[in-house]
Amino acid sequence: MALTDITDYASRRITRVGAHSHIKGLGLDGLRAKPIADGLVGQIEAREAAGIVVKMIKEGKMAGRAVLFAGPPGTGKTAIAYGVAKELGKDVPFVALSGSEIYSSELKKTEVLTQAMRKAIGVRLREQRHVYEGEVVQLDIKTRKHPYNPYQEIPDHVVIGLATKDDRRVFKAGQSIALHLIQQGVTLGDIIMIDAETGKVTKLGRSEEAAEKYEITTWEEKPIPRPAGPVEKNKEFVYVLTLHDLDQISAQHRSGGLFSLLFGGPPSKEIDSEIRKEVDEMVKKRLEEGTAEIIPGVLFIDEVHLLDIEAFSFLNAAMESELAPILIFASNRGVTKVRGTDIESPHGIPLDLLDRLLIISTRPYTRDEIKKILEIRAAEEKVRISSEALEALTDIGVESTLRYAVQLLRPSMEIAKGNGKEEITVQDVIEAKKLFSDIKRSVEELRRFEELMLK
Repeated sequence: MALTDITDYASRRITRVGAHSHIKGLGLDGLRAKPIADGLVGQIEAREAAGIVVKMIKEGKMAGRAVLFAGPPGTGKTAIAYGVAKELGKDVPFVALSGSEIYSSELKKTEVLTQAMRKAIGVRLREQRHVYEGEVVQLDIKTRKHPYNPYQEIPDHVVIGLATKDDRRVFKAGQSIALHLIQQGVTLGDIIMIDAETGKVTKLGRSEEAAEKYEITTWEEKPIPRPAGPVEKNKEFVYVLTLHDLDQISAQHRSGGLFSLLFGGPPSKEIDSEIRKEVDEMVKKRLEEGTAEIIPGVLFIDEVHLLDIEAFSFLNAAMESELAPILIFASNRGVTKVRGTDIESPHGIPLDLLDRLLIISTRPYTRDEIKKILEIRAAEEKVRISSEALEALTDIGVESTLRYAVQLLRPSMEIAKGNGKEEITVQDVIEAKKLFSDIKRSVEELRRFEELMLK
């Protein structure tokens, strides 16, 4: 039988490159920022300030505080915020929200913000379960005739042998576990876990010994070692959920109705405050018992100037709550009106809230920094570009905006490919610039044809 080589399949799969997918952290050495590191370039003071914020968050000293990244457009505010998320690690919830997202036709503004804040607070739950775990070394499913159909057989019970590196046991289990084993497709050599209380069977994977002995495994299914210790044991399970997850689970249980019980029903759009109160009490009880741990996360609100006075008042009060995430805002506005009022304030944020923020300023990039950022983005997007074309693109970034220069990378590569080249040249950049307008040129065109435009 012919075998198909799929060794490089993973490398050929299409992967989406996001605007900040190249960010790996804040690029710090201790609390000092490296000029170029972790996908970030320049903004030394802002990154060092962000590093101190990360340290305070990890030490639990940021409660009731918030941070504002303030600076002109295209100066790395969002990039640094994502760097903060990377530094905090995957276990720390990081929720990104645009200021415009709170204006929903289905939810109140305060509900959108409440859900976002509770998504940004993690709860690590610990639970002890009595389980049987090991490699399946014996499997004999006994069947019997169906009570209503003599021509059909159904599982009656199962004799199953489980082995670890240190133990070997044989069990007889009933119909329920036999059905679970069939549904999971369990065979000899699989490593499984059976919950003693519920009878739930979890297939963990193929054992390394079975994989070597019986079959060729693919990159999709990596063999796992046979467990150590006894087959029958008490095992601690750790689940990381957010407060919003717990809210939804609780709301689902209380939704009632036969349809909801059988099929789950549609998710509740707005969650009752009583449900949240019950969840908070449950979490506090688990904290006292030592079976839960709060993981304060980060709620990042970009374009915070788009929030209105009602939303700002809500956030101001929410910051004082016991279960509040760390708030990080970003704004590219100067002195402007607070939405919903005639009051002008820096960054469009009310002064009483602004006074509670740690403000981190970002500044325009230098030419060398723009060039380096373009190099990093080209590498991230797997775009080959000549040194002359890179210089031309850097000039565009200086004359127009960094974002515009970054946006021209991929179109320039497509133009180069269309011309039979594997590398972007100056001519490709010029052609891309001609085809795609920046803001200045777009405004000029708008003024030129203003009379023809619809109003």
